[in-house]
Amino acid sequence: MPRPFDLLVIGDANPDVVVGPVPRTPEFGQREQLVDSGRLLMGGSAAITACGAARLGLRVAFAGRVGDDAAGAFVRTALAGRGVDVSALATDPELPTPLTTVLTHGADRAILTAPGCLAATGPQDVPDRLLAGARHVHAGSFFLMPRLARSLGEIFARARGHGAATSLDTNDDPAQRWDAELLGPVLKSTDFLLPNAAEARALAATLAPGSAEEAPEGTAEGDGPGTGPASAAAALARLGPLVVVKDGAAGALAHDGAVLTRTPAVPADPVDTVGAGDSFDAGFIAAVLHGLDLPAALSFAAACGALSTRAHGGTAAQPTRDEARAAALTTRPGSHA
Repeated sequence: MPRPFDLLVIGDANPDVVVGPVPRTPEFGQREQLVDSGRLLMGGSAAITACGAARLGLRVAFAGRVGDDAAGAFVRTALAGRGVDVSALATDPELPTPLTTVLTHGADRAILTAPGCLAATGPQDVPDRLLAGARHVHAGSFFLMPRLARSLGEIFARARGHGAATSLDTNDDPAQRWDAELLGPVLKSTDFLLPNAAEARALAATLAPGSAEEAPEGTAEGDGPGTGPASAAAALARLGPLVVVKDGAAGALAHDGAVLTRTPAVPADPVDTVGAGDSFDAGFIAAVLHGLDLPAALSFAAACGALSTRAHGGTAAQPTRDEARAAALTTRPGSHA
């Protein structure tokens, strides 16, 4: 029997207030400074991935939590307006919707998040009907939701029991602990781990200390022994998942524990890189669900990430399937999704 959804995304959803470009160090002392732009946009790593996947034509549901406030209404309307099913988006009766301020400076950014109800998000917000009704289950912003993080291994195991594949983008850990005891059990039920290069190195240093230095793949071009994303990916892949690393202008790579696969970046003149990694995630998941091989899936995902930078915010310029497929063809002939 066909499943009602291609993808269930679990995690964070909030408004982003994107301001910039700002000076490298904003001045305090109650001084007001003018910047070129400020925008209220759909944010949250998981929510941006959900929007990107829907834009690519997938049937997407979202599970998470917002507050009973104007920000929560904004999130619910924005997700639904992009074709994401929000019937499982819970409303917290007490805590506010998370709110993120993004300060941009060239290609870099500083991110300030008031977590609101994120800490209350937990397994009660993930209905079993959606785990049973999706072909793929993805979670984002692992370290922002400790209650959900503690149960995510069980949630992923249940999804796998229903025949779904699973993926995880931990995103950054604001505490910089990269808790191995919390994350290790989740990786046992994770098919695809989707960090960026900095996150991959931090995760490998905590979850597989010392093993990256032993990886011969670490001597690949642009990746010294035990120092770069290929070494980190090799170490993490030994823990179970296929590791897919987003590496900015260097493109992307994947490691299954034995074989390293790379793809170059898709040329782009970015307006705003906010959410590019989340759009990459959406592209990779869509490519996998469409049956692409790994090199083609990496190229397609890299195209989705690059094209998403054409406008401000994480969702405004997310590509259609045809747009991403055409861009992927410029780096890997024969890629189709």
